[in-house]
Amino acid sequence: MELSSGAFAPNGDIPARHTCEGGDQSPPLAWTGVPPGTKSLALIVDDPDAPDPAAPKMTWVHWVLYNLPPATSALAAGQSRPADLPPGTREGLNDWQRTGYGGPCPPIGRHRYFHKLYALDTVLRDLGTLREGTAVALRRAMTLELAIGLVIIAVAVADVGKFLFEEEVVADREMRRPAEARG
Repeated sequence: MELSSGAFAPNGDIPARHTCEGGDQSPPLAWTGVPPGTKSLALIVDDPDAPDPAAPKMTWVHWVLYNLPPATSALAAGQSRPADLPPGTREGLNDWQRTGYGGPCPPIGRHRYFHKLYALDTVLRDLGTLREGTAVALRRAMTLELAIGLVIIAVAVADVGKFLFEEEVVADREMRRPAEARG
């Protein structure tokens, strides 16, 4: 699979409209090469450098989508409201305890924002809005299913207000559920 954003050139600026400094609009994302047999896609956008990249303490989740139809190949800029999402797509809670996209807003230093797209061999049950965070529940559910993942990384610099994009393809990972758990 290949994942990209038309809003970001590799190592270029992330437009402010996709951050808390601007309109906080979700960026356009596009992908190709969804594996045959994929039943749904999942997207997690998170920041592993929160709150301070010099001493990270947590991964801050910015956006969670799951059960995207496998025929979907893109999300347009700002396509983050329930009515605008592809039919069947479910939203999870981000770390602001709300659904929807919450853009980069680093309090200090240079932060990395991972955009992770997963191809799943199942449609997941409703994960609800669990207090533990839907990203946690989604990751747990994916460990029981075949998931092939791809990551692109966006970088934000708080002290100069400059948002950069770096693309890094992380090796596809396969997570398989135990044979006895397969239906």
